[in-house]
Amino acid sequence: MKLSDDFDARRLRPRQPGSWRLRIGAMFGALFAAFGILLSMAGIASLAGRGPTLGALNDSTGEAIVMLAFGLLLLWAGIAFWRRCRRRLRRPGGLGLSPHLLKKRN
Repeated sequence: MKLSDDFDARRLRPRQPGSWRLRIGAMFGALFAAFGILLSMAGIASLAGRGPTLGALNDSTGEAIVMLAFGLLLLWAGIAFWRRCRRRLRRPGGLGLSPHLLKKRN
């Protein structure tokens, strides 16, 4: 196959956008997961009878259960968001060619 002078291989690879948005997203996901862990620990401490050490944050068991559930939900959402951002950061940028145009190997 003859290559012409106007052939530019950079056109075959899609231009990668800046990954700073994904890095900040991964940071926020990890931060949400950390807050979820702290909130869950506070709910568990209140349910275990150590509520006065937390101050007037939660005095009843209902509030402690809500705090525990919200902490676990925040932990789950933070981990899911962090994993999604990390997966998109590590995605390989392949060539923009169709598979049938690639060289066939026997």
